Amino acid sequence: MTRALFISLFSCLVAITQASLINRCDLAKLLHQEDLDGFEGYSVSDWLCLAFVESHFNMSKVNEYADGSSDYGIFQINSHYWCNDYQSHSENTCHVACQDLLSPNLLATIHCAKKIVSRAGGMKNWAEWSIHCAGRPLSYWVTGCHMG
Repeated sequence: MTRALFISLFSCLVAITQASLINRCDLAKLLHQEDLDGFEGYSVSDWLCLAFVESHFNMSKVNEYADGSSDYGIFQINSHYWCNDYQSHSENTCHVACQDLLSPNLLATIHCAKKIVSRAGGMKNWAEWSIHCAGRPLSYWVTGCHMG
């Protein structure tokens, strides 16, 4: 019993240490610096809400699907359409390796996300944003953040 509990606890600690989290205000500042505030009509608050509902600000999150595709990074960008995972068929619209979307500097991720939002549907391309963020007051996402 003790051994099973130890293994379970150790597994949880390993999973936690593998997550690469970014602070909400640090992300807000980066998004502002990269001119996402107002990009295609979306505020930094929209982007923060998207990052939270998709990954809980986890830059290293990968979610695999039964169809062989995976979602990558803080915005959970899918390999079937947007990036190349070198494992499944990909349109690779962002012309980027999916692994690059896990980089802590987030520049490849931001560039790809801007491309996605520029397409028809905007942020509605992310179902989670549509469900949890669209049409809701979101200004609280930047409360206490100094972006200037």
